[in-house]
Amino acid sequence: MRDDRVEAKREAEALDEPAREARDLAERLGLEPYPVRYWVVDHDQMNELIAYGGFQRRYPHWRWGMNYERQRKKDRHGLGKAFEIVNNDDPAHAFLQESNAPADQKAVITHVEAHADFFANNEWFGLYADRGEDGPNAAARLERNADRIASIASRTDVDRDEVERLIDAVSALEDTIDQHSPVDAARSVEEPGVADDVSGDDDPLAAIEERIDDLDLSEEVRRDVFDDEWLEARGEGVEPEDPRPDVLAFLRDHGKRYDPESGKAVDREPWETTVIDAIREEAYYFAGQKQTKVMNEGWATYWESVMMGGEGFAGPDEFLTYADHMSRVLGSPGLNPYKLGFELWTHVELRAARRDVIDKLLRVEGVTAENFHSRIDLDRVAELLEPHPAIAAAGPATLDALADLAADGDPRVDAEAVDRALSARGGDPNADPDPDGEDGPDIERYPWKLLTREGLAERHYVLSRPEHRGALRNVSRESLAERARYLFDVDRYETVEAAIEDVDRAAGWDRMVDVRESHNDVTFIDAFLTDEFVREGNYFTYEYSRAADEYRVASVDADDVRKKLLLRFTNFGKPTVVVLDGNFRNRGELLLGHRYNGVALDEEAAKETLKRAFELWGRPVNLATIRVEYGDGAVRRAKRRGEEPEGTEVGVRFQYDGGEVTEHDLDDDVEARIAADEVDYDTKPDDWLA
Repeated sequence: MRDDRVEAKREAEALDEPAREARDLAERLGLEPYPVRYWVVDHDQMNELIAYGGFQRRYPHWRWGMNYERQRKKDRHGLGKAFEIVNNDDPAHAFLQESNAPADQKAVITHVEAHADFFANNEWFGLYADRGEDGPNAAARLERNADRIASIASRTDVDRDEVERLIDAVSALEDTIDQHSPVDAARSVEEPGVADDVSGDDDPLAAIEERIDDLDLSEEVRRDVFDDEWLEARGEGVEPEDPRPDVLAFLRDHGKRYDPESGKAVDREPWETTVIDAIREEAYYFAGQKQTKVMNEGWATYWESVMMGGEGFAGPDEFLTYADHMSRVLGSPGLNPYKLGFELWTHVELRAARRDVIDKLLRVEGVTAENFHSRIDLDRVAELLEPHPAIAAAGPATLDALADLAADGDPRVDAEAVDRALSARGGDPNADPDPDGEDGPDIERYPWKLLTREGLAERHYVLSRPEHRGALRNVSRESLAERARYLFDVDRYETVEAAIEDVDRAAGWDRMVDVRESHNDVTFIDAFLTDEFVREGNYFTYEYSRAADEYRVASVDADDVRKKLLLRFTNFGKPTVVVLDGNFRNRGELLLGHRYNGVALDEEAAKETLKRAFELWGRPVNLATIRVEYGDGAVRRAKRRGEEPEGTEVGVRFQYDGGEVTEHDLDDDVEARIAADEVDYDTKPDDWLA
């Protein structure tokens, strides 16, 4: 153990410089990350961190041990090595596995710096906590929850098994929060009671009793018809005017606990509400990561590639290891958020840069959308878009050329860094720069120190990369005409050279930064997964064919690809369930509604979740959904014709009252409330309904 700690300390010290320099480079590139604290851990510690969701302490529960065993087996059999874990916090904490090769550690550090930037600037992470002076403070919050729940579980008047049972129930519903509202928003929601027309009376039970008194019934009739149990059910019922997306908050505020001895719902103990609140709060913490998986991983992969490959952060002896690392990350099978995100971010950059160039060229005298391709020499444009030679090859060999640019006030050059480098060289143009960087920047190892963000943007300009040099040729006349509509007849250029001189080489990066602030995966895919992206990336959809009894390619149409991906990412890829009625059938029952969007529920999983909801409501719980049914005859006929059978959508209601889950027909009005005519995939599921 002692040797292990010494080795870990030695490894951490060796990473001090890469971590420091990666932060400097990230900030030069325009990123604004949270401070990051790096930790080096061994295999077992990394597996524990993965089990705990990236934190060192969590509340006591059996699932952490289950997670640990699963990850340990994956690690042992080479089925999934974790290079790092980083959490959304200020400061962020990043854990690096000590067995990583040096090139892997550098790749991880650059990746982490980009994650920390995304955490600090994407508004969906701000729903968990305000970004004030204290920041998210996630580690402290989760540790506080761990202490609270551990203290509850250790109390002599509390059954520890009951604590775990409650955690099981809440965890099963942790994705039924309102992911589009802040964590504390539900506290301010005013729920209308069952007696909305009784003004000035906040007690629905008292309002009902007052109505009964007005009927002037005999005591016998009153006792037989309106008994105490009936009154209790009416007083407990809550009917939200609109569907409530935060199911957990509704259950916390209005739910009870089923008492098997009395067979009735009883009020919860205060500690039970504490547990529900703690786990719901943590669900909000992880919601930001679930909502932005593609964006966040793609963002980190993009900037990692710029730093490691484009800026040589991986040394010559490390580059092959890094290339292998990146190929494994991007080559993972299935829906790979790293690959999809990386390609979408590059597409965002390319579109913005191309638009900027086209806008400039359309202002050249005599150039129109109709004659663009005949009047503009695109080969010449490609030459003009190449970075300045001294910028492209920034380093010791171009120090004098950079000094000349700096003397002219060129914003692409860090004049102070160039001056320090010249001083360290001692004025001898043939001398090597200071190899230790004690008197000046180590420009041999880190040539980017000589450039500003503007210089780095030109050095990595997307339209000067070999794979994108033909991007301007692919612009259609229709697209050019559309851009021309928004250009006023001012600021004309006499020559192509003058127009290109005005091109903003940071336009792509600036656009990426804007998108990074406001989007989540759903809006990101909806906005930027274009026809061009689908066509050039060879994306397609596949579906299970009932006729052929196998999976087949279903479509290469961009709209179909987009729809399929949006279904995958909306509500974390989980079914959207809302509260429709807290007093269903006037019996105090809970009615949940599955917002059907063409994708049916996993009914077995839904039934098990319904049982968990019962534990938090204490009375019968119902779930309304729609399934697609296929008749045997229709399937046989479709197979003979080589066609897909047409199913019939049928509304169904599942009910659980503590015994068995039963199935019932669904009322037409309820079915109409959960069926979506058309899904527009904005971020608010409320708007899906017709």
